[in-house]
Amino acid sequence: METFGFVNERGGTQRLPRTVGVSIAKELIFAARVLSGDEAKSLGLVNHAVEQNQSGDAAYLRALDLAREFIPQGPIAIRMAKLAINQGIEVDLKTGLAIEEACYAQVIPTKDRLEGLLAFKEKRPPCYKGE
Repeated sequence: METFGFVNERGGTQRLPRTVGVSIAKELIFAARVLSGDEAKSLGLVNHAVEQNQSGDAAYLRALDLAREFIPQGPIAIRMAKLAINQGIEVDLKTGLAIEEACYAQVIPTKDRLEGLLAFKEKRPPCYKGE
């Protein structure tokens, strides 16, 4: 497993407590603890921990698998969801919900949204074009 460490001048003192809570962040930072991939996953710091393979590309292969899951999704909806998450996490919930609503409003008039609804109705995979 790869290891995961915290470097304070890289934002660790600000990001880590928001992810794992203040007391765990203090413990990890004060002890200069380096975590295994499994430990980082159990704390919610990473989404996946994979055993390294002989080729040394286990993490890359897992990332490719994730990308293959993302690719068939509507590119406009993904872009707007990413924007809503990235901007919404920085503000209070009420403002975040307004950001989400504004992002979704940009998806409503797209051909991709209509394709998704039609595909669902016809019980087939959608074919999104980014339109």
